[in-house]
Amino acid sequence: MDLAFTPQEQAFRAEIRDWVRANLPSDIAHKVHNALRLSRDDLQRWAKILGKKGWLGHAWPKEFGGPGWNAVQKHLFEEECALAGAPRVVPFGPVMVAPVIMAFGNKAQQERFLPGIASGEVWWSQGYSEPGSGSDLASLKTRAERRGDKYIVNGQKTWTTLGQYGEWIFCLVRTSNEGKPQTGISFLLIDMKSPGVSVRPIKLLDGECEVNEVWFDNVEVPAENLIGEENQGWTYAKHLLSHERTNIADVNRAKRELERLKRIAKAEGVWDDSRFRDQIALLEVDIVALEMLVLRVLSAEKSGKQSLDIAGLLKIRGSEIQQRYTELMMLAAGPYSLPFIFEAMEAGWQGDFPGGALGNAPLAATYFNMRKTTIYGGSNEVQRNIVAQTVLG
Repeated sequence: MDLAFTPQEQAFRAEIRDWVRANLPSDIAHKVHNALRLSRDDLQRWAKILGKKGWLGHAWPKEFGGPGWNAVQKHLFEEECALAGAPRVVPFGPVMVAPVIMAFGNKAQQERFLPGIASGEVWWSQGYSEPGSGSDLASLKTRAERRGDKYIVNGQKTWTTLGQYGEWIFCLVRTSNEGKPQTGISFLLIDMKSPGVSVRPIKLLDGECEVNEVWFDNVEVPAENLIGEENQGWTYAKHLLSHERTNIADVNRAKRELERLKRIAKAEGVWDDSRFRDQIALLEVDIVALEMLVLRVLSAEKSGKQSLDIAGLLKIRGSEIQQRYTELMMLAAGPYSLPFIFEAMEAGWQGDFPGGALGNAPLAATYFNMRKTTIYGGSNEVQRNIVAQTVLG
């Protein structure tokens, strides 16, 4: 196993770094480095910049309009974007549904949907979880009944991230109650502007409405929007979830946030506390270990060997690390991390007291938000069972 990057790969990294520095808007990078709220416009502006370059679908093969990079090149691209302060690409279109359309969609569906995803023009949402059907996703109840050349969809999805911005949503729907729960699920693409679709924001602990409920009331969906075969959606869902859980690990963002933690600790005077610095060191060791695990997967793919089936393990460790660095940042800033009024904070006002640095005010809100990471994408308790069965045997 060779974990060293070749001279060609290092040159590729330098090329990516130069391009990102030249094209990433400085106001967006400022928000990312200081954990300020990113608007829909911020996220889509960066997506369109990447799309114009042909890099929004950076993991796509050339046959579908992607750059055709290998696993190491994809990793280096993601790392340089993260370190520069680029927002995470909203994954639902280019990272999640696009590979499903490529693998299981027909040619007409590929020609219809992939260009809008690649350009960043069309905002996609994910319709998987339902009340009572989160980690036990196979128990979902949203129903799609075939009537002639269309499906009639009724039901509810929840925890739909950024669904308030969604233009299209890919949904798992029940088309049969026969056999095991997994065998009666289909994969539908639904226009969110369709009559009968309603979105209701859910306010979270951090005061934001990042997630939503999405309701379907007799929504008519053309049968041509069915991906693959009816009742085979569980197969396609598993294909997508492997991309989601690897994406959640996000070791590159962890490396960037580790450096931010160190800056906060030094600015707030806790860097000289050896016990606090020990916690930072332990976190750094775990981030390096996670990166080595990712590089092992890349090394296997690069050498043509079968990749390790460890998406669940990456999700477990990555999500726990995200919770730890947000907690340590909040502890480092102490009372100065208390939530502030967002509008005042983003205007630069922190109050007339020492320690009110711009980067401190969002820390408690970010800590609250990151409590979700060990639950979404399949709770870590369930992921440990899957790892035990599939990896350990």
